[in-house]
Amino acid sequence: MEPSFEQMTQAERILCVQDLWDRIAADAADSPLTPAQAAEIDRRLEDHRKHPETSIPWEVAREQIRRRR
Repeated sequence: MEPSFEQMTQAERILCVQDLWDRIAADAADSPLTPAQAAEIDRRLEDHRKHPETSIPWEVAREQIRRRR
Protein backbone atom coordinates (compact mmCIF):
# COMPACT_ATOMS: atom_id res chain seq x y z
CA MET A 1 0.00 0.00 0.00
CA GLU A 2 1.35 3.40 -0.99
CA PRO A 3 1.66 6.10 1.68
CA SER A 4 -0.83 8.95 1.63
CA PHE A 5 0.38 12.30 0.36
CA GLU A 6 0.66 13.57 3.93
CA GLN A 7 2.90 10.63 4.85
CA MET A 8 5.33 11.23 1.99
CA THR A 9 8.62 13.04 2.42
CA GLN A 10 8.99 16.37 0.67
CA ALA A 11 11.09 14.74 -2.06
CA GLU A 12 8.42 12.06 -2.59
CA ARG A 13 5.71 14.72 -2.80
CA ILE A 14 7.68 16.64 -5.41
CA LEU A 15 8.13 13.49 -7.50
CA CYS A 16 4.43 12.72 -7.16
CA VAL A 17 3.43 16.21 -8.30
CA GLN A 18 5.89 16.08 -11.20
CA ASP A 19 4.41 12.76 -12.30
CA LEU A 20 0.91 14.18 -12.05
CA TRP A 21 1.91 17.27 -14.04
CA ASP A 22 3.49 15.11 -16.75
CA ARG A 23 0.24 13.15 -17.06
CA ILE A 24 -1.84 16.33 -17.23
CA ALA A 25 0.48 17.82 -19.85
CA ALA A 26 0.27 14.67 -21.96
CA ASP A 27 -3.53 14.75 -21.81
CA ALA A 28 -3.62 18.48 -22.59
CA ALA A 29 -2.16 17.83 -26.01
CA ASP A 30 -5.31 15.84 -26.75
CA SER A 31 -7.61 18.62 -25.53
CA PRO A 32 -7.82 21.44 -28.04
CA LEU A 33 -8.73 24.95 -26.91
CA THR A 34 -12.36 25.93 -26.90
CA PRO A 35 -13.34 28.74 -29.26
CA ALA A 36 -13.70 31.04 -26.24
CA GLN A 37 -10.20 30.18 -25.00
CA ALA A 38 -8.70 30.74 -28.45
CA ALA A 39 -10.52 34.07 -28.76
CA GLU A 40 -9.21 35.19 -25.35
CA ILE A 41 -5.64 34.29 -26.30
CA ASP A 42 -6.03 36.20 -29.57
CA ARG A 43 -7.46 39.21 -27.70
CA ARG A 44 -4.59 39.24 -25.19
CA LEU A 45 -1.98 38.86 -27.92
CA GLU A 46 -3.49 41.72 -29.90
CA ASP A 47 -3.56 43.88 -26.75
CA HIS A 48 0.10 43.05 -26.11
CA ARG A 49 1.04 43.97 -29.67
CA LYS A 50 -0.77 47.31 -29.37
CA HIS A 51 0.60 48.09 -25.90
CA PRO A 52 3.88 46.20 -25.35
CA GLU A 53 4.92 48.70 -22.68
CA THR A 54 2.27 47.27 -20.34
CA SER A 55 3.89 43.83 -20.32
CA ILE A 56 6.53 42.65 -17.88
CA PRO A 57 9.10 39.89 -18.42
CA TRP A 58 8.35 36.46 -16.98
CA GLU A 59 11.30 36.72 -14.59
CA VAL A 60 9.84 39.90 -13.06
CA ALA A 61 6.34 38.40 -12.79
CA ARG A 62 7.72 35.25 -11.17
CA GLU A 63 9.66 37.29 -8.60
CA GLN A 64 6.57 39.35 -7.77
CA ILE A 65 4.59 36.16 -7.19
CA ARG A 66 7.34 34.71 -5.00
CA ARG A 67 7.43 37.86 -2.85
CA ARG A 68 3.69 37.58 -2.15
CA ARG A 69 4.09 34.20 -0.48
